[in-house]
Amino acid sequence: MASNARSRTTGLAKRCAQSFGLVLALAALSACNLPRTAALQQEVVSQGSSENPTFQVVEVTRASSAQVNSWPKPSHYEHRTWFHADRGPDSAVIQTGDTIEVIIWDNQENSLISNGEKQTPIAPLSVSSAGTVFLPYVGDVRVRGLTSGAARNKIQAEMEMIVPAAQVQLSLVPGRNNSVDVSQGVQAPGRYPMDSRNMQLLSVLSIAGGVNTSLRNPRVRLQRNGQLYETRLEDVLENPAKNVRMRGGDVVAIVEDDRSFNSVGASGRQELIFFQKEEMTAMDAVSAAGGVDGRRGNPQGVLILRDYHPRDLTPGPRGPDMQQVVFAFDLTNADGLFAARNFTLEPNDTMLMSESPFTAAQTIANLIGNFAGLGLTASRISD
Repeated sequence: MASNARSRTTGLAKRCAQSFGLVLALAALSACNLPRTAALQQEVVSQGSSENPTFQVVEVTRASSAQVNSWPKPSHYEHRTWFHADRGPDSAVIQTGDTIEVIIWDNQENSLISNGEKQTPIAPLSVSSAGTVFLPYVGDVRVRGLTSGAARNKIQAEMEMIVPAAQVQLSLVPGRNNSVDVSQGVQAPGRYPMDSRNMQLLSVLSIAGGVNTSLRNPRVRLQRNGQLYETRLEDVLENPAKNVRMRGGDVVAIVEDDRSFNSVGASGRQELIFFQKEEMTAMDAVSAAGGVDGRRGNPQGVLILRDYHPRDLTPGPRGPDMQQVVFAFDLTNADGLFAARNFTLEPNDTMLMSESPFTAAQTIANLIGNFAGLGLTASRISD
């Protein structure tokens, strides 16, 4: 009976040894095929150094980050700038499309215009494209660019030539070119007349009921003279120079910041992440993604993938050589850390946190350890 037990144990040991050897062989041959949540850095960048690469690999250092930031902006996102506040007249000035309401006072009997009445209202006068209004017995009077007070004085001077005792009362109804449209993102969208040429952006937003609090990272979008300007609302609140003076015809919209980047691989967050400030760096992206996963991430292999338009290709240091570029960062040394802090992230970039090569080795070791433990347990049971 003891002989049969020894025989069973010997057979089990042989099978365990054979299986153990098979595990080692499979691990050595196909370690890269083990289940993983991210690619290894070498797997991504190796093709870039092949004889016929289809993308460019750029190792970003502290010295090269400024040069790379000067490359053309990816064409899929229009880089919009903002401008500083300036100052104009304290009173609104008359523009084409405004309406002027004029009342002429004259207490003289048999006045040319009063018909026995002390005041004579004139039908509302629309400022023409030439900047003039037509007055009876006077003709065209140019008023565009004048304040209400200056226009009243000018019209009265013209009227005194035919009605010496006339006094002019004038009121201005702003038209499209003397108003600001607030189209969305506020409590009360609409068209708002400018009470002065120094009416500023935040004043307009306040009149429109304030910004909707439900908006994520709100941005101010301003259309002016066929140009589009954009900045974060928070920057306008913090920087008085960005609280710009409005101009007639401006269109203001408050929108959510739709700029984003993709975070994939061995980071804390694998998802689409929206920009959290006006300009984000590669280091900001790492932080927003939850950092490097300490169990499986490779801080030496942080990669930023970006697409450029073919017209932006400029062989040499002034631009990308190829349409698709992989920027590589090593966060294990000071040079790489400073480079990541200086490198400007662009909307629609993809950040890949590569997996540490030790993760696969650890998986194999755990597999071997578990198998060895299983064999030992089986041996004990046989005894």
